[in-house]
Amino acid sequence: MKGLKTIICMIGTRPEVIKMVPVIRALKASTWAKCVVVATAQHRKLLDQMLQRFNVTVDYDLDLMQANQGLNQLIARMLPELDEIIKKEQPYALIAQGDTATVFGSALAAFNAQVLFGHIEAGLRTYNLQHPFPEEGYRQMVSRITRWHFAPTIQAAENLKNEGIDPNKIYVTGNTCIDTLLQTVCEQPAQEKAQKRTILLTAHRRENFGQPLINIFTAILEILKKHPDVDVLYPVHPNPNVQKLAYKMLGGHERISLCEPLDYFEFVAAMQNAYIILTDSGGVQEEAPSLKKPVLVLRATTERPEAVQAGASHLVGADIERITQEVGCLLEDEAYYGSMQIEKSPFGDGHAGMKIVSIIENN
Repeated sequence: MKGLKTIICMIGTRPEVIKMVPVIRALKASTWAKCVVVATAQHRKLLDQMLQRFNVTVDYDLDLMQANQGLNQLIARMLPELDEIIKKEQPYALIAQGDTATVFGSALAAFNAQVLFGHIEAGLRTYNLQHPFPEEGYRQMVSRITRWHFAPTIQAAENLKNEGIDPNKIYVTGNTCIDTLLQTVCEQPAQEKAQKRTILLTAHRRENFGQPLINIFTAILEILKKHPDVDVLYPVHPNPNVQKLAYKMLGGHERISLCEPLDYFEFVAAMQNAYIILTDSGGVQEEAPSLKKPVLVLRATTERPEAVQAGASHLVGADIERITQEVGCLLEDEAYYGSMQIEKSPFGDGHAGMKIVSIIENN
């Protein structure tokens, strides 16, 4: 490996594996880089599931997940571990994706060690530090100490420029999740449609804990009362704030299927088979437009306004009336439904991973 530049790829959660896989593969296929994969295991079970399915080999596993661990505890344990890896590997750069504690800790560790940092999915903003928390704060802070800002869209790049980030450090690449999605869909065609129309629900964000989740679940029950030809699939997040309420309010309904979190390939199949998607997830907002699935975003704000601007998604928050009204329109009005099926995704063409690796090599 003499003469190669060492690039450390950081992963901590399931979405990070999905979005880092195209970059890891492109680095490993290159002739100039040595790719070192470091897993913080911020989310242990879901991370391992994806590592196995994508056949990703981890070089360093920090195994940091602990029950009821606070964010400060996680980052405090992460930094000295990363410091030792940096000293040993002497990397040219660290790269990480998104806005988790893993990303913030990685950027800080790289900055303190004076190692270049590349931020994949840079420039997403709501400008509300509580929505989503802690992600909005992390991504704003990371932007101040990043060398390569890999913005998924023009809007994300503009956000960074407006904050005074050097335009020469900003690159519009598309989102790596589209790389992974399109390859998966190619290998895994959609199944035949079921008789009932399925609403795919994902709801797990901190800002929706408590009354907002109660409102969302109440809306789901009202929708099913009005539409007997509809069923709901809800992969329930393991967080007890979500699980207890989900099983209490939705557990006994014959047309609601509650299940454990699906692995990525199962979830892509669920999206392909869904008629409508209700979500507070960021990644789903990016993926669903490529599958021509209307998305109702269960959040007050979104850092992915491109889908809203393109008409592929609508913000409904946790408002019972708004959720039921929007779902009703999609179920009853074919023209309205068709208006949310856009031809071209605003989030990329499926080649983001290769673009990112090329930029690091040549800049």
